[in-house]
Amino acid sequence: MVERKRKTPRKHRAPPGAAPGTLIAHSDALPSAVRVVAYDGAELVEREIEDLGEIEELLDQSAVCWINVDGLGDVGTIRLLGERFGIHPLAQEDVLNTHQRPKVEVYDGQVYIVIRMPGGGRDLATEQVSVFLGDDYVLTFQERPGDCFDPVRARLRAGRKRIREGGGDYLAYALLDAIIDGYYPVLEVLGDRLETLEAEILENPSAALIAEVHGLKRDLLTLRRAIWPLREMLNTLIRDSLPNFADETLVFLRDCYDHTIQLLDMIETYREIAGGLVDLHFSSVGMRMNEIMKVLTIIATIFIPLGFIAGLYGMNFDPQVSPWNMPELGWYWGYPFVLGLMAAAAGGLLIYFRRRGWIGGGARSAAPPPPPPPPASPTDAKP
Repeated sequence: MVERKRKTPRKHRAPPGAAPGTLIAHSDALPSAVRVVAYDGAELVEREIEDLGEIEELLDQSAVCWINVDGLGDVGTIRLLGERFGIHPLAQEDVLNTHQRPKVEVYDGQVYIVIRMPGGGRDLATEQVSVFLGDDYVLTFQERPGDCFDPVRARLRAGRKRIREGGGDYLAYALLDAIIDGYYPVLEVLGDRLETLEAEILENPSAALIAEVHGLKRDLLTLRRAIWPLREMLNTLIRDSLPNFADETLVFLRDCYDHTIQLLDMIETYREIAGGLVDLHFSSVGMRMNEIMKVLTIIATIFIPLGFIAGLYGMNFDPQVSPWNMPELGWYWGYPFVLGLMAAAAGGLLIYFRRRGWIGGGARSAAPPPPPPPPASPTDAKP
């Protein structure tokens, strides 16, 4: 049998010995597309731009500017944005190296947050999202188009007062909250599949089912690696006095922290269930093998006396030489007697096996003894 190995995506890193801050795009990186959402309490402007000079005008006309970059293939675009917003070269390098674990760092009054967003798909790959929070802007970098930020955009377009007047720190919180909440549907799908696998394994265990269980365990491990560092990252945002984060926003970040703890609890629970399904599979296979061996053993046991009788009457002793040489061969009812003896032996063994509970519905349990009578009270005692 050919062993199938799961392909692991290669992680892009700078060549060994490269200077710090070296910007190298991965060969599979998609072209960069820049989209800006600039808003205040009264107006909102949303457009996709090709000339980065338009950002200056939008920054001057709005209270908060959200610049989102889809695709990390254009190093020049990332470098220009880094120069305009004063992004540290090490942070720019981390944007392109998408193997980062969730973290938070501060560079010259600018907060840099790395978080992994669930991407869906069959392999359940996660996507790195880099968030830069400044005084009046939020700059985000994504590996590819498509995200879970549509509810945030819908709230901005609808003119919700809290997000339109909350500032850039509240927008950063809303983006983090959308990413964290995006893990719930993924885990719900995995939980439903685990319940279905449990029923299928009990009904008909197979190698394909156990392979799927191992695949779900790998998916849960991928999610755990993405969510586990979120606790430390959110705890840093809540505990430390970071620039550009107002005290009012920290209350909402604590809610994100609670959601992260819930997600970790769900992942650990599902991992235990998946491990239990592996044990359940082997137990089901073992029970089925035991049933098969029991049936074969009963059949062999029934045929042991039949073979003995057939072998006994198959001996070639001549009854004419001696009256003790198998006189039954001369009986008129000898052959029917042997068949009846075989049937009686087989029937007796079947009845014995059934009464012992080895075949059929099992041995009938004896009726429980009646409960003992209650003790007599002192008032009922005879004088």
